[in-house]
Amino acid sequence: MHYLIVGNGVAGITAAFAIRQREPKAEITVVSGESDYFYSRTALMYAYMDRMNLRDLEPHERRVYDVQKIRRMRAWVTDIDAGAHTVRLDSGQSLRYDKLLLATGSAPRMPIWQGLDGVREGIVHFVSLQHLAECERLTPSTKHAVVVGGGLIGMELVECLRHHGVSVTFLVREKWYWPVALGAEEGAMVEAHMRRHGVDVRLEEEVSAVQVDGSGRVTGVRTNRGNQVDAQMLGVCIGVRPAIDFLRNVTTPPALDRGIVVSPDFRTSLPDVYSAGDCAQVGNLVEQIWYSAKRQGELAARAMLGDTVNYVPPTFYNSAKFFDIEYTTVGDLLHLPAGTREFFRRLPHREVTVRLLEAEGVFIGCNLLGSRWDHTCFERWIAERRSLDYVLARLPEAQFDVEFGRVNLEVK
Repeated sequence: MHYLIVGNGVAGITAAFAIRQREPKAEITVVSGESDYFYSRTALMYAYMDRMNLRDLEPHERRVYDVQKIRRMRAWVTDIDAGAHTVRLDSGQSLRYDKLLLATGSAPRMPIWQGLDGVREGIVHFVSLQHLAECERLTPSTKHAVVVGGGLIGMELVECLRHHGVSVTFLVREKWYWPVALGAEEGAMVEAHMRRHGVDVRLEEEVSAVQVDGSGRVTGVRTNRGNQVDAQMLGVCIGVRPAIDFLRNVTTPPALDRGIVVSPDFRTSLPDVYSAGDCAQVGNLVEQIWYSAKRQGELAARAMLGDTVNYVPPTFYNSAKFFDIEYTTVGDLLHLPAGTREFFRRLPHREVTVRLLEAEGVFIGCNLLGSRWDHTCFERWIAERRSLDYVLARLPEAQFDVEFGRVNLEVK
């Protein structure tokens, strides 16, 4: 039995190890055009800021792939023939499979701006190792950068550029930073924190045109407010989309929508072909987050091995940092029903906030900034359908007792 996995991100590699655990004699091949080894994409910023080297980004020792007999191939897939159970690589080589997993991940979104067709150098993203290499190449010749996109990836790129002494204008087209995740008070606190780190934050402002020199290097942008911002680097961080474009032209494309359409057991419309991670669409849901991709990779492997799998998205959670501000979120804070009850508290003179939400008497989620929390406590309280008052009474139980990390929230 040959299990072929396209993509060596967290979904693909998790699936490979899960299959090996159950099938010691099966043939397992992982194909990736991006890198030779699985690396932690969420740690790219630490490599850019010289806190980790590229080898440090790899969670597994390199020898483990040989020990586990997982074959790695550095190549891009250019065609799939589901009838023949084969894929073709950019080298021209064909591989036959018994079961195929498509775990191709995400690709950056790109807007349509005036002047883009003349750009030869200076536009960067921050999703892949290739993006990291381009950022590092351009940094020494960049005095000022413009970063577009008010989300986590944009924030990471801004922080990295400031670390290297590059001045940054951060264009956020919304009324406050990251309104899909943060309330106005939280967004304003993070905005002020960025400004203290020397970031020129501009709200409700976006690029209308990109300017270049005679060689095609970015020299600046013009904004919708008529402002001119000189820059030698333009970071485009306006989100990601499933990396599925190549599948539209293969011999037997799977059903595609926003992502690769899969059933709850991660089967695509093609026989013996599965998909998981950022590129997969379960129902109407595309989950583009590391934790979900890892879980999907494990469950897809079980489905490929013949187990009954019925994927139900878990309670959402994420954690990150905005420069020095810790951030934890749990639950659904986007689709709030009418009458949602909210508890919000900011500590005086501290960059610490707590936002807890209750709908119809049941705790549904939280945003926590400035201190460190155990998300599993909040997940349990959501699953147990506890009330907001119950959560408030037990809030200290969820706070990690790290050195100098516990804060007195005085919520009673």
